[in-house]
Amino acid sequence: MAETHVLFVEDDDVIREATQLALERDGFRVTAVPDGLSGLDAFRAQRPDIALLDVMLPGMDGVSLCRRIRDESTVPVIMLSARADSIDVVLGLEAGADDYVTKPFDGSVLMARIRAVLRRFGHAGGAGDRGDEAPGGGGLLVFGDLEVDTEGMEVRKGGAPVALTPTEMRLLLEFSSAPGTVLSRDKLLERVWDYGWGGDTRVVDVHVQRLRAKIGQDRIETVRGFGYKLKS
Repeated sequence: MAETHVLFVEDDDVIREATQLALERDGFRVTAVPDGLSGLDAFRAQRPDIALLDVMLPGMDGVSLCRRIRDESTVPVIMLSARADSIDVVLGLEAGADDYVTKPFDGSVLMARIRAVLRRFGHAGGAGDRGDEAPGGGGLLVFGDLEVDTEGMEVRKGGAPVALTPTEMRLLLEFSSAPGTVLSRDKLLERVWDYGWGGDTRVVDVHVQRLRAKIGQDRIETVRGFGYKLKS
C-alpha cells in the first residue's frame, strides 16, 4: 500500500515537529514547512495527497494558501485553527477547505479527521483504510437544467460542465439520491464528512453555499430548523 503524503504547514516549531512525528508513526509520509510561501512551493513541487494548513502563517496566511491550492487542485485540505469560533474557520471553508480541526487538538482526533477526508477522496489514508463507494447509484440524474452523472462523476448545468471538488460532489450525490427529501445537517455530516460524532454544522452550511454558487442558488432549498433539500 503506497504511503499517503501529507503536506503540513505550521509555524510553531513544537507543534510542527510533534505532529510530524505522530503522523509518521501512523504510517504517513510528511513534508513539514514553517510558512505559507514555503507551503505553496512544496505543494507545487511534490503534489501531496492531503494538506494540513494552519490559519495563522507568516508570509502567506493559511486561508490565502488554501485558495491558491484550490485554484490549482482538488487535493483535500484541512485547516487548523486556534479558535473554534474564529471567523477564520468560515473563511478557510469558503476558500475551499474540506474540514478544520481546532487547536490544541488531540492526536487521535486529527488522525480520525485525516482518514475520514482521505476515505472520501479515495486515498488509502494509512493502514486499514478503504475507499467508500459514492452514494446515488449509477446512471444519469436530471433536475431541470442540472445533470448529474453518478458513474462518470460529472455534473453539467445547461449543458456546460461544472467543476466540483470531491466533497462538493459527494454532497450533491447525497442530495440527488433523495430529491425533495430534507437532509439534516447532522445526517450530512455523517454521510459526507464521515463523522461518527457530532461536528460543527458550519462545515455543511459553507459547502452548501459553495455548491449553490456552482449549480444554481435556488436548486438547494433551506428548510429552516431541519436542513436542506434538492428541489426535484
